[in-house]
Amino acid sequence: MMIVYTLDELRSARSLLDGKLGLVPTMGYLHEGHLSLVRRARLECGSVAVSIFVNPTQFGPTEDLSKYPRDLDRDLHLLEEAGADLVWTPTPEIMYPSGFQTWVEVEEMTRPLEGVMRPGHFRGVTTVVAKLFNAVQPHKAYFGQKDAQQAAVIRRMSADLNFPLEVVVCPTVREPDGLAMSSRNVYLEANQRKAATVLYRSLSAAKVAYDQGERDAEKLRRIMKEVIESEPLAQMQYISCADYDTLQELDKVTGKALLSMAVFIGKTRLIDNFVLE
Repeated sequence: MMIVYTLDELRSARSLLDGKLGLVPTMGYLHEGHLSLVRRARLECGSVAVSIFVNPTQFGPTEDLSKYPRDLDRDLHLLEEAGADLVWTPTPEIMYPSGFQTWVEVEEMTRPLEGVMRPGHFRGVTTVVAKLFNAVQPHKAYFGQKDAQQAAVIRRMSADLNFPLEVVVCPTVREPDGLAMSSRNVYLEANQRKAATVLYRSLSAAKVAYDQGERDAEKLRRIMKEVIESEPLAQMQYISCADYDTLQELDKVTGKALLSMAVFIGKTRLIDNFVLE
């Protein structure tokens, strides 16, 4: 496994890789969700590249960038076991050199949901992902469904800017009790960890209603809200039943839809979603 830091090192290493290249962008502190993306890329591509970069431009002023969990040595060990061929770990100075002033913005799709709660977040995401695509030149790029809005925004950006690659969105990987795997789960205390299953339980309750024929989007939102409010440690930020592609809130579910939410458990902010086919 090649480990590179600078752009020149990346380009030299990239030239040595054969066949289709799959890219898995990460911010490190890897868990099974990330590794499932690497293994999927390993199955579908001749070579696999992974980026590890804690992107400062997607953190808001109230979000503590310095406290984001990091363990590069552990990450590199896990990636070698998972079959990565190339790992790029650039610094902020490499990604955003002195005088940097160019940004990539997807407009409509970044305004609702996470966009309301985290202004400027998606500008940081789309800019860094566009830079990763340009630098690595992958044929396929792999993202997790847990960050549903991010995946939708990146699909839109890639189509709009004619990136010659396929964006592959892979299923959310969950703990046995349903909690979506996340690097932020490490912040949860024991009682909070138990309470955090309320996200999965609320989505599951709405999914049961949908499977039984409920198509009124407001009723599905109400079901999720009632389950979340039943958990004393949970503080709901938003719940949504939106069109899968546009992320616009629905009145009736008539096609592919996205149930999603953001909930604070203590000081830890968690997101999760289900796709209704």
